[in-house]
Amino acid sequence: MKKVKTFFKKLNKSVIRYFSTNKLFISFVLFTMLESVLLRHFTIHNTFDYKPFICDLALLIIIGAFGYLFKPKKRFKYYFIWLVIITTMCVVNSIYYIFYTSFASFSLIAELGLVGEVGDSLVDKFRVIDFIYIAFPLLYYYIHRVLKVGNYYNYIGSIEKNKRMFFGTLLTGFVVLIFTVIKIDGTDASRLVKQWNREYIVQRFGIVLYQGNDLVQSLTPRINSLFGYDSAARNFKSFYGEKIRKDANKKENKYTNTLQGMNVVFVHMESIQGFLVDMEINGEEVTPALNKLTREGMYFSNFYPQISVGTSSDTEFTLNTSMMPVSSGTVFVSYYKRYFVSIPKLLGEQGYYTFSAHANGATMWNRNNMHPRLGYQEMYFKDTFDFDEKKDRVGLGLKDEMFFEQMGEKLEKIEDEHEHYMGTLIQLSNHSPFAATDWNPEIYEELGALDLTNTYTYTNPKTGLQETKTDDYLKGTKLGNYLISVHYADLSLGKFLEFVENSDHFDNTIFVFYGDHDAKLDKSEFQYYYNYDKKTGVTYSEKDPEYVNYDYFANEINRKTPLIIWTKNPEKAQLLKGVNNNVTGMYDILPTLGNMMGFSSPYALGHDIYDVGENNVVIFPNGNFITNKVYYNNSANNYITLKENTIIDEDYIKKYKEYAEELLVVSNDTIVHDLIKKEGPALMDEIKSDNKEDGNNG
Repeated sequence: MKKVKTFFKKLNKSVIRYFSTNKLFISFVLFTMLESVLLRHFTIHNTFDYKPFICDLALLIIIGAFGYLFKPKKRFKYYFIWLVIITTMCVVNSIYYIFYTSFASFSLIAELGLVGEVGDSLVDKFRVIDFIYIAFPLLYYYIHRVLKVGNYYNYIGSIEKNKRMFFGTLLTGFVVLIFTVIKIDGTDASRLVKQWNREYIVQRFGIVLYQGNDLVQSLTPRINSLFGYDSAARNFKSFYGEKIRKDANKKENKYTNTLQGMNVVFVHMESIQGFLVDMEINGEEVTPALNKLTREGMYFSNFYPQISVGTSSDTEFTLNTSMMPVSSGTVFVSYYKRYFVSIPKLLGEQGYYTFSAHANGATMWNRNNMHPRLGYQEMYFKDTFDFDEKKDRVGLGLKDEMFFEQMGEKLEKIEDEHEHYMGTLIQLSNHSPFAATDWNPEIYEELGALDLTNTYTYTNPKTGLQETKTDDYLKGTKLGNYLISVHYADLSLGKFLEFVENSDHFDNTIFVFYGDHDAKLDKSEFQYYYNYDKKTGVTYSEKDPEYVNYDYFANEINRKTPLIIWTKNPEKAQLLKGVNNNVTGMYDILPTLGNMMGFSSPYALGHDIYDVGENNVVIFPNGNFITNKVYYNNSANNYITLKENTIIDEDYIKKYKEYAEELLVVSNDTIVHDLIKKEGPALMDEIKSDNKEDGNNG
């Protein structure tokens, strides 16, 4: 018993001695761990998950170990620099996550100069809580000053054995890291290497390993061309060889070539979501123009963008090429020099004049370089429009009303000068930050402001009498601002539609309207809106039977946007009129429209929706997917069925999981290694040769 007491006494003395002589190291690890835990708490909400905690702890101990290679007086600088780096990392990721529901990438941050005014949108997302991390470097500096005054550094320098502390701490870090390594399965390793599900990596491995891994991944545009080419080329030939041969046997359907020879204008509706369709507030339609289009055109009610961190630019890329965004960086910036088969190129080969129009700077998302690569022959950017920067600006640039007005005149001129044309008009006013009335609040009044108030009757508890009360319940909320902004953008769109209908042009033109991505509003915004009781002016609690649990799956499914194909041509309008309820993705536009207009790309990853119908699947860049039956969450490896009494077996999920991974890898490798240009011609020759042999044998 005496020996046991002696042991614990010595142990206690050793622990006290360790803590008293390693204050800088311990404070560094403690503060950075608190930062990593807080970041996960405020973003993905897995605060107490031990897996990312252990991984972060191991890596921070390893980083901290190298501090012992410095003399005590200089050691503070080493730890402080790392603390500032990790603090900056947490602040950036905290803000970034609110905007993108993902974590920041070095490759995209390096490209911010080419993203243009999107930075304003990020500033709008700032929260006071995002800067809580800054307290830790300040506190660390305070500790340093106290230790310096107390002659701590001289004392430690006289007793400490640096190398022993370095190796001992480093070994401890690696021992802790082993607990992470032994828990990694094949799926974890695959996701870590591929990096296309950032949220899962932080959820599983913590922020430190994620950011380090991302730094390596962000160098891939320069490195990948040197590594992995042979494997990527084999997969490219195998995947596309099978796909192209299968497509050759595809049968025609009722829409095949029905729009051949018509002009086509795409209207890129910024941040317009599907829940807005037929939405009314105080008896007023929020989006009357959009509602009109859904009634008169071919409306895809379950249409999903497939964006990554490139947001609008990812949509432009996927729509035009039917390929997926890259896993690291953005195609528009990191890989714009690659060769792609695209809608503007395919129609350009048929003699179409092709153009794009966006009333913002040409460098935003590097469009001035990428649009010509996609095959646009002419671009109308900010400097081609006539407007007063102060009077005619909404949000990030020229207000939609004037944009459409000036583009209407340009469209008529284009039609007069070209037999066939294809163009893309990109709206801007509904870009986040929404309802930017700081610029010019009167602009919203010009077309008609949206009344968001709610009027209801209640019993005054003091008088016992029925009284009427008006509650501006959406005022100041991001959702409320969004609805104001959407209403303005839609009314501007309505004026454009009126112009098209009254013009003596456009009888041979179809218009394709699509929402480029969701508004990226917080789930809490919708949680509040759907649980606000307009009869009482209070919100439902979780115990109320009317309570709506707006959870992860509800939010993901709500990200869908409208897709409508519309024309003023009476005969074609009758052909197009109707609703398609099958899940459809941005990568399905090229094959679907191509079947109608008589063009196709052998490298399209999407499908003609009228060919696959209810069997379609939409793959998202993070590995999630949606079918008519399920929405699958790749991060948590769970899913929700979309119809009552639907029974899904594991083989169904496994089949689409494997297909999603294969598609994402092939698409990414094709872009990174420029395989359409380098391997495409040989693959086509091989297929032609096989077809000749089959014909001869037949």
